Amino acid sequence: MPSPELVQIAAIALAALAVGGAVYIFALPFFSGERKAEKRVANVALGQTKTRVKSVTQPLQMRKKQVQDTIRDLEAKQKAQRRVPLRTKLVRAGLSIKPRTYYLLSAAAGLAGGLIVLLIGSGPIVTLLVIFACAFGLPRFILSRMIRRRQEKFLVEFANAIDIIVRGIKSGLPLPDCLQIIAAESPEPVKGEFIDLVEQQKVGVPLSRAFERMHERMPLQEVNFFAIVIAIQSQTGGNLAEALGNLSQVLRDRYRLQAKVRAFSSEAKASALIIGSLPPCVMLLVYITTPSYIGILFHEKLGNLMLIASGVWMLIGILIMRKMINFDY
Repeated sequence: MPSPELVQIAAIALAALAVGGAVYIFALPFFSGERKAEKRVANVALGQTKTRVKSVTQPLQMRKKQVQDTIRDLEAKQKAQRRVPLRTKLVRAGLSIKPRTYYLLSAAAGLAGGLIVLLIGSGPIVTLLVIFACAFGLPRFILSRMIRRRQEKFLVEFANAIDIIVRGIKSGLPLPDCLQIIAAESPEPVKGEFIDLVEQQKVGVPLSRAFERMHERMPLQEVNFFAIVIAIQSQTGGNLAEALGNLSQVLRDRYRLQAKVRAFSSEAKASALIIGSLPPCVMLLVYITTPSYIGILFHEKLGNLMLIASGVWMLIGILIMRKMINFDY
């Protein structure tokens, strides 16, 4: 057995490394220039660039100002809605359950996980950690995965839905009729989103407000682009078919870019998955083969503290690897 002084030094070192890793994760964006880049992109989007061409004609300036005001209003409304309630998350996942049912299922998952750990023979600290993870972490993870899968399915068919609008407008159909065709013929989840859009129009909701609600249910940049194009066209006029045709091409290019990024980063993700899962798998194998050798970590207070410190350290490492292999595009 190691001496108590050595154990205390090791615990202090682990805690220091954990705190340092957390500071590194949260402080890196402020020192790496990411915040400045995001601020500059926001300024360009809001039309606050300092370089302005003085030889632009007056009608073009008015049109540009209208476009900037529209984008500014949409971005302000999106910033005010960053905190998403649970009911909206359930709608985004395509679930028809109420928040009360979600909380009951979360509590049941936490109790089930705690009961399983108690039957195995773990200590109270480990049991509480498992209950917390199963009651709060696991349902949120599953819900986020369902939202992400539904958004991916939406993106696959969204460009085709825009092409339906383009062909309908070119053939002489008004925009509401094109939206009804999408609501009747497109697969889910595009069909459900446009059904809600058409129903809101029938009860007198303005088209701009209907697209804002659609973006609330499906918070994607592609939907935001679509809403911006419709809003700008309704205020300034122009060839809507040409604008939506260009948007459809841009969405397909973005989807191809996403596929290339996923293909290029698949090897790094596989390596990160192996590295992140190796310590828990080794611990599980040791527990199965020689439980007395590793049982001190679960039955002693010092072992529980070491498990907590190791878990925090592993979490920091996983977050760092996740930040390295995930790309914004």
